[in-house]
Amino acid sequence: MAVEPSRRALLKGRLEYSPALRPPWARDEPQFLENCSQCGDCFQACETDIIVRDAAGFPQVDFQRGECIFCRACVEACEEEVFLDPVHEPPWRHVAAIGPACLGPQGVYCRSCGESCEAGAIHFSFNARRVPVPSIDSEVCNGCGACVSVCPTGAVTVGVPGSGHSARLPSTDLQGET
Repeated sequence: MAVEPSRRALLKGRLEYSPALRPPWARDEPQFLENCSQCGDCFQACETDIIVRDAAGFPQVDFQRGECIFCRACVEACEEEVFLDPVHEPPWRHVAAIGPACLGPQGVYCRSCGESCEAGAIHFSFNARRVPVPSIDSEVCNGCGACVSVCPTGAVTVGVPGSGHSARLPSTDLQGET
């Protein structure tokens, strides 16, 4: 029987639940939770060691540990029906977002996120009167998370555009505060 994190969160008095950021090619959250045996094979296989257990024991991505290189090792190691076909499906729809804690709009020069973005999705607006301010081209961003751990203020998150769900740190409880 799969754990229903939102029900557990409700019983603990935490009414908001947002799903954890699952590994690339993961099926939708209900299917993922229903089929994942929590065996840990994906943790062992991850080449960049970014897959960790959430509070309920399911795999989630922790971009504070590094970036996803989309190597498919987690998919290949899994014997359950929790992943989509990596040959015919994109890894995910996640993209980076920059929040209000960003140093640029506060007048502090920082280009850490842009320097770590191999995809070239982070651009900076330059102006003679202010420091560069980053923006993300969501059409170019692949959601690898390379920009997350290098941000000194934790302003960069990764999630599905427009959903309000993003991931910065792994969930330490079932609220999914990532």
